[in-house]
Amino acid sequence: MGKVVMYGSVSVDGFVADENDQPGPLFDWLSGGDVPLDESGGLTVSRTSYDYTRPYWDQIAVTIVGRRVFDMTDGWDGKPPGGIDHVVVVSHRPAPEGWDPEAPFHFVDGVEAAMAKAQELAGDRVVEVAAGDVGGQVLAAGLVDEVRMDVVPVVFGSGRRYFGPVHAQHLLEDPDAVIQGDRVLHLRYRVRRRPVSP
Repeated sequence: MGKVVMYGSVSVDGFVADENDQPGPLFDWLSGGDVPLDESGGLTVSRTSYDYTRPYWDQIAVTIVGRRVFDMTDGWDGKPPGGIDHVVVVSHRPAPEGWDPEAPFHFVDGVEAAMAKAQELAGDRVVEVAAGDVGGQVLAAGLVDEVRMDVVPVVFGSGRRYFGPVHAQHLLEDPDAVIQGDRVLHLRYRVRRRPVSP
């Protein structure tokens, strides 16, 4: 089974969007460089960010997102972002009316069911979980192996938290990657597993 990674760009004070669900400058690093990050040519980053981000993106088979992200992006017009094979949408509602049933999107009720579906689809490749409410729920359920953050030098003050509504402490290992790009700091942490009680 592949690794489960919680991932997202985040403000220095821990937000993935402002109070109006807008990312503000959080994605500016994805268009501020001169190295194309994907075939679209719309994403251009520094060489340092490319060398860190592209190999990770190539490992991702499935991304898990919440219904809010799906609705805000209009489901990426039925094409998973970044060349990912499948998107699993955590939602209490079915696919929108008129949605193409052949699109590689799977609507699942609850994070445990979403993770089971994502791991079935991913095999030994990476399952990515979008940071925010769903990511926080997956972390709280003990299902995340690694946390990746692209920290952008901006302070939002309020908005949507990277870890969502997590109400308990979760320890991470020391960062095993600290990469400085242009207007972004890439961090990677393994999640510390709680000891199993005898």
